[in-house]
Amino acid sequence: MALNTDFAVPAPLDMRQAMGRFLTGVAVVTTEHEGEGSGMTINSLTSISLEPPILMISLNFDTRTGDAIRAGGRFAVSILGAKQEAVARQFATRGGARFEVGNFDATPGGLPVIGEALSQLECQVVHQYDIGDHQVFFGQVTASRDRDGSGLAFNAGKFGTFEDFHHEKAPWLF
Repeated sequence: MALNTDFAVPAPLDMRQAMGRFLTGVAVVTTEHEGEGSGMTINSLTSISLEPPILMISLNFDTRTGDAIRAGGRFAVSILGAKQEAVARQFATRGGARFEVGNFDATPGGLPVIGEALSQLECQVVHQYDIGDHQVFFGQVTASRDRDGSGLAFNAGKFGTFEDFHHEKAPWLF
């Protein structure tokens, strides 16, 4: 095997481009603290544990949403459907209007979630870490619901949909 010398430590934009090639779903994280709602579009969302149900989100530092989650200790996640690109864009605009337009539901704990999202999950923060230029939150899911539908996908800076190969479902063993 030949040593490849084309590798280098990536600059921030190079890292964004490389990781942008990883097809992800799109979600909106929301919270409420001291009577004010905040939220933002994310694609850094991972299921960590099934028992207990724990997920992880990663947010840039110095966001209103991240600050509110840190202060309030809870958040909600809405996993968006294929027809919700406009919602993703609405919550992706820095400093933009979030809750003035749209269809919203509330979790049992009163957190806003995106109406008609494929999945809605309410979480209590169980751990929070600062790493690199992000704050990472681990949330134990205290309530959830979901519906059938195709998810909104994100790849290389563009929104789209996932097209399956019509194979049997993967035989995950748990």
